[in-house]
Amino acid sequence: MFTFELTLQFHHFQILGKAVDGEEAIQKFASFSEKPDVIVIDHRVPKKNGIEIMNEILKIDNFAKIIFVSADFSVKEEALLKGAFSFLIKPITQEELLFEINNALENA
Repeated sequence: MFTFELTLQFHHFQILGKAVDGEEAIQKFASFSEKPDVIVIDHRVPKKNGIEIMNEILKIDNFAKIIFVSADFSVKEEALLKGAFSFLIKPITQEELLFEINNALENA
């Protein structure tokens, strides 16, 4: 995801935070006084998976726009049913990520 961080910065997106595991992701999201417009969640991360992270974030803010990213196609339906704005199958391109982020921002 480091490449995507550089891409987002290059396109003038502000990155409010990033996390190395699911517990940190939830803690950081909960601590933000101003919530991010879009959240990108990977499914396979330590301590909690993407579905668990998304569920916790949506309990805090049920309007959160979550772009779910995974190489595991089997979780696509569950992610979308539980509230993901969109689902991207890895590997993804920078263009795909930018398109989905802009789409989420336009549908805010």
